[in-house]
Amino acid sequence: MNKKRFAAGGKRFAAGAALVLMTASGAAGRARVQAGEVPAPTESPTTTGNHFQCNPGALSSSERAHHKHMTDKLIAGRNAIVETPTGYEFQFSPSTITLAELAEWAAVERKCCPFFDFHIDLEKGGSLLCLRLTGAEGIKQIIRGEIQVPGK
Repeated sequence: MNKKRFAAGGKRFAAGAALVLMTASGAAGRARVQAGEVPAPTESPTTTGNHFQCNPGALSSSERAHHKHMTDKLIAGRNAIVETPTGYEFQFSPSTITLAELAEWAAVERKCCPFFDFHIDLEKGGSLLCLRLTGAEGIKQIIRGEIQVPGK
């Protein structure tokens, strides 16, 4: 098997693992709804031009507290920040942040901020874990504020 095919297989595996984790997160959410923990209805978030609106009611108070903890862990654990044309890539060591934690964070973040595009990659033989946040024009300012990207 050549290196390109092997690398592509690794990325497909990482994407598949993230999909399994996000599907499992959805099943957990359905279980909470079946148990009677139905969040209060809220307005749908919108994206209009350069305007992005989060849906803070999408998370319960316990989900919000856990997500804040995970966000703080991601901010503290990143090894590098790379600006891309449409957003930012955050690089982690898999010994600090796991693929499962990154997939869980993205699945929860998607609930309140669906205007982000999430890209998770496991690279360099599994020694580099990357999260790219991208989106429509103007998304970089949102990312800088939410994920604490230092100024240049």
